[in-house]
Amino acid sequence: MTSLFQSKRPVTIVGGGDVGPEDLNYALSIAPTCVAADGGSIVALAAGIELEAVIGDFDSLDASVLAQVPVERQHHISEQNSTDFDKCLRNVDTPVVVGVGFLGGRVDPQMAAMHALVVRADRPCVLLGPHEVVFHCPAQMELPTCGGDIVSLFPMSEVAGTSTGLEWPIDGLALAPGQRVGTSNCATGAIALTMTGPGMLCILPRRMLKDVTQLLASLPDHVKWPARAG
Repeated sequence: MTSLFQSKRPVTIVGGGDVGPEDLNYALSIAPTCVAADGGSIVALAAGIELEAVIGDFDSLDASVLAQVPVERQHHISEQNSTDFDKCLRNVDTPVVVGVGFLGGRVDPQMAAMHALVVRADRPCVLLGPHEVVFHCPAQMELPTCGGDIVSLFPMSEVAGTSTGLEWPIDGLALAPGQRVGTSNCATGAIALTMTGPGMLCILPRRMLKDVTQLLASLPDHVKWPARAG
């Protein structure tokens, strides 16, 4: 499938949810190309940020907003079977996405955004929230967490794994929705995790955004998850 937007640099995707006063600057300092998911264009344009693309069903936009974006950068997708974030994620080809405006506010859009991270497992992405970052664990990863950092692992499907650097190791455990989850674990230092399959979300302190973005952007092929069939 041909993507609607391609960038060799990391991309910030802006949503129409809660965006903190420093969120856009923080994200753009790491992922300097900006794309908006539908109503996220209102947030970005109000902050004076140039949009390289707007993708979505445009149900949150009126003519005055669209008039500020060149027509060739407007990508209207009318289907209603996916969220605007999902539409963006599957149509933006980039080493890694930083998502802003998808955590905080209403719970249901947050859950939908985290669901999209798993559905689009082949599209590396980290969501920036008020206090944490959320991303889909690759097959293997190492991160320079510090002792005392909260490390939460939340399964969206049944997944097992191994760990070093966690106060409560996950080795030998099967984590699954409706059964065992791995929230509120604690790092003893740098962490290393392996996963048996896709479906595990990792939640780390907000200050880890740059480290997570660099990790996801540089994954070797053997630890990436493939695109879902269909």
